[in-house]
Amino acid sequence: MNVATTVTSVTVSATKSDPNAVLTGSLTAGAGVATGQATMALGGPGTATPVTITVTAPNGSAKTYNITVNRLSNDNNLSALSVTPGFLDPAFAANTLSYTVNVAIDVAEVTVTATKSDPNAVLSGSITDPGAGQATGQATIPLGGPGTATPVSITVTSPNGSSKTYAITVNRAAPSSDNNLSALSVTPGSLDPAFAASTLLYMVNVATDVTEVTVTATKSDPNAVLSGSVADPGAGQATGQATIPLNGAGTPTSISITVTAPSGASQTYTVTVNRAAPSSDANLSALTVTGGSLVPDFTPNTTIYTLDVPFSVDSVTVSATKSDPNAVMSGDLTAGTGVPAGQGTFPLIPLVPRPVSITVTAPNGDSKIYSVTITRALF
Repeated sequence: MNVATTVTSVTVSATKSDPNAVLTGSLTAGAGVATGQATMALGGPGTATPVTITVTAPNGSAKTYNITVNRLSNDNNLSALSVTPGFLDPAFAANTLSYTVNVAIDVAEVTVTATKSDPNAVLSGSITDPGAGQATGQATIPLGGPGTATPVSITVTSPNGSSKTYAITVNRAAPSSDNNLSALSVTPGSLDPAFAASTLLYMVNVATDVTEVTVTATKSDPNAVLSGSVADPGAGQATGQATIPLNGAGTPTSISITVTAPSGASQTYTVTVNRAAPSSDANLSALTVTGGSLVPDFTPNTTIYTLDVPFSVDSVTVSATKSDPNAVMSGDLTAGTGVPAGQGTFPLIPLVPRPVSITVTAPNGDSKIYSVTITRALF
């Protein structure tokens, strides 16, 4: 017999078929009394109270009647609730009915586990009841697309029919809109201005002999995509690198790196690499002679000199140093690219002028001729 949770007692009446039989147990009636009656106090909500009535016939044979009185529970609480992966916000409490769970963009489903405080209550909604007397139910809930919210509802109905609904909103993260770089470098060279994620335009100056640079770019969000001059390193990888050939000396090379966030938003970083033009420096930085002094004194912009030596000097050594080591020295003195100086010794004949000519050709092709006329005295 099931009674409501508000019922605290029941009255049981029993009538013997033979008035001379005897009733014993939860209620009594002696021989000659046909009916017995008793009021029984019940246990708390959710408990069962047994009632036994034994009928003993005049010949001594007996029969026992049993009644179980179930005072229905009004417990419509959960004792535990969890979502995997994820965490309930706020933390679970039986009297808290609304929760939020935030999960990553790559989470496509969650597992919800709910435990009834009263195993005889019934679960419904997003979780199917595990069965009579079973406390815990579980369900796998597919989520909506990235950036959407999925509602989960769990209704607990107590044995007495009262119900309570717990609600969980599972928020699947939207695609990241992070289209920044966290690092950018060019080797050889240095960025101008210094790198900052919000600065999109840079300049790098390199020497004329630099024919290529290595560009390294690191995404702020490893799931973003690099394109342009630097190829993407692959899903979940942050850093990409590329070797970029430069245009000819004296010309700029434009390098572009586009970062596309998972949300589709993109921005482009641009680096202009300026390769220096060939030097136009066709000067000498020094010109020296033995046996006397140049007239006039040496200066890089003076190209014509004389040197008078006494009869006792029969040869003169001339030394010349290029202002740009990558210039080329030719004529009476020679020195190739990367060799800074040239030297030569010249025999002299009295009164016969000995010209020494030195041509300096700059890396860009410009040239300048220095000349020294050496005269040895007759006596």
